[in-house]
This record gives sequence, structure tokens and C-alpha cells, in this order.
Amino acid sequence: MKYISTRGNVEGIGFIDAFMMGLGNDGGLLVPQEIPVVSEEMLKEWQELSYQELVLAIFSLYTNGEIPEGDLKDLVYASYSTFRHPEVTPVRKLKDDLYLLELFHGPTFAFKDIALQFMGQLYSYVASKQNRKINILGATSGDTGASAIEGVKGKEGIKICILHPHGKVSKVQELQMTTVAEDNVLNLSVDGNFDDCQRMIKDLFADLDFKSTNHLAAINSINFVRIMAQTVYYFYAYFQLVKQADGKQAELKQVNFSVPTGNFGDIFAGYLAKRMGLPVGKLILATNENNILERFILEGVYKPGDFRITYSPSMDIQVASNFERYLYYVLGEDAGQIRVLMEQFKQEGQIVLTGDALSRIQAEFGAHGVQGQECLNTIKEYDESAGYLLDPHSACGVAAADKYAQRDEITVSLATAHPAKFNEAIELCGIEQSFPEQIEALFDKPQRQTRADGSIEGIVRELTAFYNG
Repeated sequence: MKYISTRGNVEGIGFIDAFMMGLGNDGGLLVPQEIPVVSEEMLKEWQELSYQELVLAIFSLYTNGEIPEGDLKDLVYASYSTFRHPEVTPVRKLKDDLYLLELFHGPTFAFKDIALQFMGQLYSYVASKQNRKINILGATSGDTGASAIEGVKGKEGIKICILHPHGKVSKVQELQMTTVAEDNVLNLSVDGNFDDCQRMIKDLFADLDFKSTNHLAAINSINFVRIMAQTVYYFYAYFQLVKQADGKQAELKQVNFSVPTGNFGDIFAGYLAKRMGLPVGKLILATNENNILERFILEGVYKPGDFRITYSPSMDIQVASNFERYLYYVLGEDAGQIRVLMEQFKQEGQIVLTGDALSRIQAEFGAHGVQGQECLNTIKEYDESAGYLLDPHSACGVAAADKYAQRDEITVSLATAHPAKFNEAIELCGIEQSFPEQIEALFDKPQRQTRADGSIEGIVRELTAFYNG
């Protein structure tokens, strides 16, 4: 397995090199040269695996044996030892045709823990084995930052700086990032929105001199290892449904997945799982009022609009980092065409697809932009009908699943965060919830964060002082 860039100027690098490169040095996103395909026989064998065993089975298709088997096993088991549920990502039945994949049982109560706990272990492993200095740089719309910090805080040889948009994450998300006391952590509260933070991160990684001099490493989903780790729970969810069907696998020839997403990373992991051979039907993209991705699926137009603050702030994103990966595949893995389109997007601010390409997109994806009141109504409805409290992002996924519900089809909707992380929206529904003790304790801790203006020069000053301090 080798890794290449969507823009064609990074070719044939190995797994560790791809992990450490993060963003392709040509500005593109790294993808596997060939997507491994899993046979039906292998899928049946995988059904009996624990979550950790399944991680190892899937990772073995991508890692080239570059990490000794025993070491990889240790990394995986350490990564998921911090989760509060023995199945790591359990499936819950909401109603006959709708199931919920709970992805929030990690240390920061969000789905990002599933990939970032492993990435933290892997960065520490590489730093130790190669005696390397690693400076992790990332942007967050809320959950990535806390998960990334949790994965590497206090680890030798690693520093981490996370940019988050000032005043545009939930209070719990802010506290999870800024109450960490370890000196290898820097939080920059940036004037602007998440897209501003993300743009500056990409610009800094594209500056190869700055990237090399400062030993930068990526934690965002521009890093393919994030995507690789997230494919696992799609397989695991399907296998859990097969078991719950009491052997009636014929009734589960295909499963739809509804995915709340703003950066296209989580749903791209589902697309990758489908390409690998998982019997996925429709991938339903759930978003909010920042609905650039919905318009792309429905009309073929990818064009950022006016930024809006919503009840689901982790999806308050206009420019989706992983969109380029999907473009690469839907347009036939033509790196030259991707270079042209991404330059066009940079100059004109939009990409338009029509004809066969749009037909393929619509055959694979559905999309629904969930407006604010619909989100709150969904929270209230399922609290009353199923006795289940959804966070606002998970509620968007469920609302989109309901919109696309078809008779005799099973849909799994992804629950991406614990509702305690977004109590602002829960209170608007007239619901009082109790907080897990780990979250309750955050409110009594002092915060550490640095306010930064929205200029890249200001960010560079902060980074230079932190990484070289």
C-alpha cells in the first residue's frame, strides 16, 4: 500500500510518511494508491471480531507492516482502553428501521476520540522510535481540539496547538480544551470562524519551509489516518446489526448511514468503507443552515455562502476539507482535473459538476440541511417517543434519516456527541439533563487560552514562540 496526492505530485510514499506528511506537500490530500477490497468471506470472518480486533484487521490493509504487529496491537488496545463502553461504539435501536451508532463513549464524549486517541498514541510512538520532535497543529469547530489535546497532553517530544473560533464553540467544548494544564498544550482563541482557522492551517502546511522548520504534524481530517480509523465503526455497526437480526442476514443486504458532517470527513469514511466492500446503500449527508454540502449533493454546485451560527456548532463549516478526496474519486482519479478544479475554486469560489458525475453523486448520496427549529423538534420528539436524548448534531442526522426513510430499509444514524456537550440547545427544548461527572468537573477548573486576531501573521508569532519555547 502506497499513498499518493489527489493533485498528483506526491507519489508512492509509505504509511508512516503519509501520516507524518498530513497534508500533501503539493497542497492536495493523501489517499491510498488503491482502495483495498474485502471479500464477502472476509466480511463474515470479521463479524466475530471485537472492536479492537476489527481495528487491527482493517489497519493491516493500510499500514504495510511498517509497525511491528505487537507494537500496533499495543497502540490499538491503549487507544480504546479509555472508552467507557466495552463495545467502544455500540448500536442502539430507536425504532424498527432506525438505529443509532453511539460514537461518544471516549474521554471527551465525541466521535473524534475514536481516531484521535489512536493518532495520539501513534504520534508518541513515532516520536520515541525515531527520536523526532513533533509539533501538532490543528483547527477545531469544537470537538477535534479537545480530542486531540486529550490524546497527546503531557506526552514527551510532542507539542500541540489548536485554533478554535472565539465564541463559536459550546461552553463545554471550550472548557475541555482550555482547562488542560499541561505545558505542551496551547489553545488559540481566534477572531473569526472555523473556516478562517482551517484556511490558516492549510496555508501553514502548504508553506513547506515553515512546515519543515517547525516539525509540523496534522491532527485534522486532512490526515488520512483520521479517515482510516473512522471506517472501522461503519463495519462494526453493520456487524452488530447482523447479530441483532438473529442470523437473518438476508434482511440486511444493505444498510443506509445518516451522517452529521460539516467537513465531509466522517461521511467520506463511510464512502471509503463502501468502496472497500461494506454493503452500504445510501449515504445520507446531514448538515445545518451552513448547507454548502447539501447544495452540492442536490444540485452539483459547491459554493460557500454566508456563515451562520447554529445549534450544531461543530458543523458550522462552509469549506469542507475532505471534499477534494471525494472529488478525486468521483471524477475518475484524475489528478490533473483536480488541480484545475481546485485552482478554479480558489479563483472563482465555486465548483460545478453536471452530467454523469452529478448522477453518480446523487446515486451514492442523499442530503438534508436541517434548520434550527427542525433540529430542536427532533430532539424533543425522540426524547418523548423513544426516551433518548440526542445532541443537536445527532438530531440533524436522525432528522435526515427520517426524511430519506424507505419501507423495508434499515438506516444507522451516527450519534457524534453526548448531549451534555451542547446544553445550550437542550435547554431550548425545555429539557433538563444531568451532566456526567467528568463534564461537571470542568466548570470549577481555571482556563488557559490565548486570544489571537484572525491574521496569519499573528498566528505565526504565537506558534513560533510556543514551538521554540
